[in-house]
Amino acid sequence: MKLTTLLLTLLLSISFATTACADFQSGLDAAIKGDYKTAFREWQPLAKQGDANAQYNLGWMYYDGQGVDKDYKEAFKWYTKAAKQGDA
Repeated sequence: MKLTTLLLTLLLSISFATTACADFQSGLDAAIKGDYKTAFREWQPLAKQGDANAQYNLGWMYYDGQGVDKDYKEAFKWYTKAAKQGDA
């Protein structure tokens, strides 16, 4: 249920430059397949560059322990960065 909600949210909110979109999409494709380590590798650089959707997804990954160890503090950090850009 959580993954379905996440995926629907992501699909409705994608609006990036072509290169970033390609990287984000690669991460999304990997996450859909359950390959969270690849999704993390794709989304982490985007999140560090300020991409709110990637930041939100890193927050979710840390919160849920998907591809990374559960870390609520790290999840909060990424959720906060995304929320400050309007992706609450």
